[in-house]
Amino acid sequence: MKSEEDLNRVMETYADMVRRICFLHLKNKYDTEDVFQNVYLKYLLYDKPFASGEHEKAWFARVAINACTDHLRYISRRKWVPLDVIEEESGVLDDTYSEVLEAVLSLPEKYRNVIYLHYYEEYPAVEIARILRKKENTVYSWLSRARELLRARLGGEWA
Repeated sequence: MKSEEDLNRVMETYADMVRRICFLHLKNKYDTEDVFQNVYLKYLLYDKPFASGEHEKAWFARVAINACTDHLRYISRRKWVPLDVIEEESGVLDDTYSEVLEAVLSLPEKYRNVIYLHYYEEYPAVEIARILRKKENTVYSWLSRARELLRARLGGEWA
């Protein structure tokens, strides 16, 4: 395992490059920071010596690219985003979307989940039933009730 001085040296030398590579691939500051930390963890556990400074730099670039690719592969297999993440990032949405999102997040959990899966993730009711381990007709009922609640909260017509 590497020493603290060695870690500080490579952080000062390569941190900007690694962050730029990660952000270029991931286009998200939170994922960038996660992968950035993983790259330096891999460095701490890497026990072979580098032939030169160029070899070390190339290693960081390659490991950063591979870590980003692995992260994106993981995300592509995962077809959901936690609702708290959406709530945290709702500040970047305009007022109309923010109002709708706020109304959706204020729904009881069972309604919130079906609305989220149906409208945000575009799952059909059959698939939502499988995901939530509920009957298909239950999902249709929850969608209907959730729409009614949203209509009442937002006023007017809502899909």
